[in-house]
Amino acid sequence: MMNAQNYTASIQVRQSPEEVFRAVTNVRGWWSEQIEGRTDGLDETFHYHYQDVHRSRMKIVEFVPDSKVVWLVEENYFNFTKDASEWTGTRISFDISKKADQTELVFTHIGLVPTEECYNICSDSWGNYIRGSLKALIETGKGNPNPYQAAIDSAGKKKSEQSRSYQVSFLLDKAPATVYRAICEVDQWWCTHFNGASANTGDEFDVTFGDVHYSKHKVVEAVPFKRIIWLVTDSKLSFLKDQQEWTGTKNIFEIDTLEGKTRLTFTHQGLEPEVECYEACTKGWQQFIADSLVPYIQEGKGNPFRG
Repeated sequence: MMNAQNYTASIQVRQSPEEVFRAVTNVRGWWSEQIEGRTDGLDETFHYHYQDVHRSRMKIVEFVPDSKVVWLVEENYFNFTKDASEWTGTRISFDISKKADQTELVFTHIGLVPTEECYNICSDSWGNYIRGSLKALIETGKGNPNPYQAAIDSAGKKKSEQSRSYQVSFLLDKAPATVYRAICEVDQWWCTHFNGASANTGDEFDVTFGDVHYSKHKVVEAVPFKRIIWLVTDSKLSFLKDQQEWTGTKNIFEIDTLEGKTRLTFTHQGLEPEVECYEACTKGWQQFIADSLVPYIQEGKGNPFRG
């Protein structure tokens, strides 16, 4: 019997139960490209691997075509919880049913309850994968899974292209998942005059600092626990000759591990010494990254603009 505290998320789509079932069982298409093993049959076992952050082995223990899939977590490892095996023995259920002219998918992680250390981080992540990536895969044929490891590694080699752009890096005593989650909560560390969403690829938001600074951003890449990239699609900085100087630049947050700590590297690609804003904007980023985002990650208290 399911406990009401188990994490659950549901979506409704116009596609048929058959199409929803096909998407659910295409785990590489919505959760992670780094899946080893079959994900489309009863008693099949597959492995999930994400960096050194999370590994798990799933066994498909229920498989009812167009209706239900259940995974048993046989083994699990987290690098950010005291009990590294916290998911082990839990079950992940996908229930599919027809609701009027739509199909409803109910996702339940049986055993992921609020008393577990992972609950907040894991429920946020499941929400992104189910309501974001899986729903997109069902409706458009393209989800937003974690890319294969080789793709992540190659992306990190582009830093030389950003060498003239403003960049700052910090070593933190928090797990990569905690750092990633904090970055997404823009109104807690950058600006409380925030509109939109900032957690998933394709999200858009804007921030306003009185009559001095307005900018609109699109999340063009969001790789959980690893990297977030915002493209500035519009801007108005009233103290500059070219008030749209930020437009077309990118704000890049990269997360990795070094010497047992989590390293956060922030780059404003395009904010270079030659541009008029450089001095004022680097001071601004120093204030909001070093003096607000970092304390928010470490202590849970940021210092965003509230004017």
